[in-house]
Amino acid sequence: MPPAAGPAPEESPHPHGAPKPRAGRTRRPGLYVQVLVAIAIGVALGALRPEWGVAMRPLGDAFVKLIKMLIAPIVFCTVAAGIAGMGDLKQVGRVGGKALLYFEIMTTVALGLGLGVVHLVKPGAGVHANAAALDTKALDASLAAPRPHGFVAHLLAMIPESFVSAFTSGEILQVLVLGVLTGLAIASLGARGAFATEALERASKVLFAIVGLVMRAAPLGAFGAMAYTIGKFGVGTLGSLAKLMGTFYATALFFVFVVLAGVLRATLGLSMVRLLRYLREELVIVLGTSSSESALPRLMAKLEGLGAKPEIVRLVVPTGYSFNLDGTCIYLTLASLFVAQALDVQLTLRDELSLLAVLLVTSKGAAGVTGSGFITLAATLAATGSVPVAGLTLLLGVDRFMSEARSLTNFVGNAVATLVVARSEGALDLERARAALAGEARPQAPEPK
Repeated sequence: MPPAAGPAPEESPHPHGAPKPRAGRTRRPGLYVQVLVAIAIGVALGALRPEWGVAMRPLGDAFVKLIKMLIAPIVFCTVAAGIAGMGDLKQVGRVGGKALLYFEIMTTVALGLGLGVVHLVKPGAGVHANAAALDTKALDASLAAPRPHGFVAHLLAMIPESFVSAFTSGEILQVLVLGVLTGLAIASLGARGAFATEALERASKVLFAIVGLVMRAAPLGAFGAMAYTIGKFGVGTLGSLAKLMGTFYATALFFVFVVLAGVLRATLGLSMVRLLRYLREELVIVLGTSSSESALPRLMAKLEGLGAKPEIVRLVVPTGYSFNLDGTCIYLTLASLFVAQALDVQLTLRDELSLLAVLLVTSKGAAGVTGSGFITLAATLAATGSVPVAGLTLLLGVDRFMSEARSLTNFVGNAVATLVVARSEGALDLERARAALAGEARPQAPEPK
């Protein structure tokens, strides 16, 4: 009789059980430790040898590109398989409606929080910058990025030109729409669509296996990205805008540990600290790469491991990465008003409400990758005209540092959103979740059938 299986080791689980370490060999540090060490080395290199740090940029860019390469097919397969797996189109509509309602509420809270904090702290007061004297050449790339203006234009931008262009355009919203339509079509076929559902699940399994291979390079990616950030912008850059940085980080922490933690405790009775500890490897990857998308596949597996049904996870998480970017929303209102204060632009209540209304639309669909928040901010200010776009030059030096806080907050917000929606559908095993978060068991995400 084979011996009873004990709990898996702390490192990433092996699909066929954790291999036993050979005698006389030191166990390899887990991904969490490897990425932390890589980040520390990257910071040191960027600070001590800035030119070497800048030269490490390709390592970070290559890792993020490898992950982005997989995001579109993963989102398509998981969303389509999740909807098709539900079978009941009424349930699909109910889950989607709950998710979108939750997303709208939380992103509105995030936008409002950023607006309130910037009025309270006034990080831009006293800067007295002159918009006409600012060099806007560095903004050309951000301003040249095509962004839709207006609600109707945003709706039209969600529709791809062709089936293939949805995957090549880099717009996750288009892939999401395609995945939803495909899932609905398969579900409407009933038993005749079972083969297509199985094919999508098998494709998802292959894609997640590729992600597993790519994640082995996460320490290199984190090292390259962090070395470049410190080497390019320098730690000294933080000093000039320390008040803005401190305000944004404090607001993001408040949102996670008060707002999101309150939602998690009130709806599920779970601890935010324990959830963050459970997701620590993914959080470190997001920190190192400044991209919440870099940990999207692992987040889905971890949430399934907590006892959330796969079909809920596969629908809510990808949707949240387009519609539930809480950290980006905090940044958008805070940065907009900071620029106005720094340029001594007096905004009326009507101006601020108009800006908030535009941000409610433009904040949806901003990708969870480095720099997307800045591009969205530039497009929003250009569309409203109430704040000079030239003022964004003031943010260029520190935007990369704020990108990390944006990505981390976006990541945690989507983890909480998925658990809340799953709980509302009775699709979350709370006992399993509590045991996993308490460290009593190392959950394994169910294998796709």
